[in-house]
Amino acid sequence: MKTKAFLKHTFSILLTVVFMMSCSANNDTDSTVTEEKEEEATPEEVDPPVEEPTNIAWKNWYLSVPINRGDGSATSIQPDAIINNDLTSSESQYFYKNDDGSYTLYTKFTGFTTSGLSPLGGKYCRTELREYWRGNQDTKDNWSMATGIHILESTMHVDFVEGNGRTIVAQIHGKSSEGIPGDPATVKIRWNNGMIQIDYYTKPENDDPWTSKYDAKLDFGRVDNEKFTFKIKIENGKMYCALVCDAKDLNIDYQEIYDYVGNGYIHENYFKTGNYFGWHDDYEKAAQVVLHEVVTKHE
Repeated sequence: MKTKAFLKHTFSILLTVVFMMSCSANNDTDSTVTEEKEEEATPEEVDPPVEEPTNIAWKNWYLSVPINRGDGSATSIQPDAIINNDLTSSESQYFYKNDDGSYTLYTKFTGFTTSGLSPLGGKYCRTELREYWRGNQDTKDNWSMATGIHILESTMHVDFVEGNGRTIVAQIHGKSSEGIPGDPATVKIRWNNGMIQIDYYTKPENDDPWTSKYDAKLDFGRVDNEKFTFKIKIENGKMYCALVCDAKDLNIDYQEIYDYVGNGYIHENYFKTGNYFGWHDDYEKAAQVVLHEVVTKHE
């Protein structure tokens, strides 16, 4: 009887040990599976990479630089190349990002213009942004002064302008469309030896096209080489301009400059900003503008 009791007791102990080992093995398996699941789930729990915040919405712009694209015309750099920092070494001589997030736009006369190859004394060269107003990279899609509100706010400073001291830092440019010929440079905001000057086309006579033959000029405020923000607004067909330059204690609120729609202007338009150098007398003199922020609004 004692032998039987001993065997029963021993068998019971063995069963307990086997059961505990089984539980331990099951617990290890569960732990391993759980860790694998956590590793697999980790990428789903991490937020996707967010595009680095920028002071310019690049999807709404492309850049022109005075480098031969092969046919004598200036080179156009599309938004993706700027966002991905995929510029050639030649392109980077004219446009590059600074440590503070601003962008330097350098230019000089090379002969390679947006209108094609030009001799000295002909066209002008630029390192300038051209608007894609709805970010769809289509130059045929532009806005009308007859509808909506259209705003450009460009914050910059001018490092230097050699030669005659003049460069255009912002524009409203007209665009030909079906039944409306001509591509007028309707409004030009010029940095003229430190003075911000508004150069704008007015109503032509005798059914002439909108050209510089009928332009007017307005000295708006002196900024010299200080940082400033120039604002252009089109509302109800009228152009308004404003200027802020803290270093010069300038804070000029929007002022009405000209009623375009009221004077028969019907072109579609787009904004431009940058460094459109008003010099073409040699290949040496240069101009340099730094863009800190560019904001456009279309309502």
